[in-house]
Amino acid sequence: MAKLNKYQIFRFLVPIIIGMISETKMWRLPAGSVVIQKVQQLLPVLFILVFLSSCDYNRKTTGWDYAGDLIYSRAYETYTPNPNFADGKTMQPPVAGTIPRDFMPYIYQKTDEDRAIAAKTLVNELESTPENLERGKAAFGIFCMQCHGEKGDGQGSLYVNKKFTYPPGNLLNEKMRANPEADIYHVITVGWGIMGEHGSMITPEDRWKIAMYIKQELQK
Repeated sequence: MAKLNKYQIFRFLVPIIIGMISETKMWRLPAGSVVIQKVQQLLPVLFILVFLSSCDYNRKTTGWDYAGDLIYSRAYETYTPNPNFADGKTMQPPVAGTIPRDFMPYIYQKTDEDRAIAAKTLVNELESTPENLERGKAAFGIFCMQCHGEKGDGQGSLYVNKKFTYPPGNLLNEKMRANPEADIYHVITVGWGIMGEHGSMITPEDRWKIAMYIKQELQK
């Protein structure tokens, strides 16, 4: 247990003192007893002092920890050094030859040729149901809306607020309307232009649902 400052000691001891007082025999004294009257007068003062001391705040210090073991994890954090591994890092790359659960290797690359092939060969095997469209909308809101906008018009918050200076793609233009769901799936997976890949973040099923939502809801 770490050392406490004077305010923490006060806040820690006052409830204990009040509890000890409540367990003593003075509460068995006759009603109207001078001792009981004095204690009853002091209790509101003690509560006010506890409340005021709890408002103490010093911007120049983080204060003292009462129970450090409950605050600081003994486990290594994701980006901290770690002497247990040869490269000295806690976060390790996946084992070679393995893939995350629910993910499948994607054979196409971020090229014009592969984009055209993927658009012609990939097929969305999911049914167009209200549940799938709703999930596509939710995933679009999580991964796409910040850049492409809620309506898919390229007016996302990151661009409108000048966080990004290069305009995101407009999913409602004639070119995107003519492209199939497979084209959108491919772009989500490997990226396009300055857009990074999202295949490592979004499951294949959710990628298809996003593409379905764009084609059937935003572009209708």
